[in-house]
Amino acid sequence: MTGDLLKRMSEHKSGMGGTHTLRYRIRKLVYFEMHETLHEAIAREKKLKRWRRVWKDALINAQNPKWSDLMMEVSFL
Repeated sequence: MTGDLLKRMSEHKSGMGGTHTLRYRIRKLVYFEMHETLHEAIAREKKLKRWRRVWKDALINAQNPKWSDLMMEVSFL
């Protein structure tokens, strides 16, 4: 969860992201959600973290079947 997705993606692409992104070399944004309140965003993130990998993959496939990097879309928000 972040209040500045562009900044966060720049950090990840430069290798300065969090422990998970560094460990697994995550460099592409393939899925994101926007929420009205901080409370909603935190609740959704906690829920998704409990999901199995296959469920997360299905969520991504439903919105981004090619697993394209969505960084350009974020820059227009």
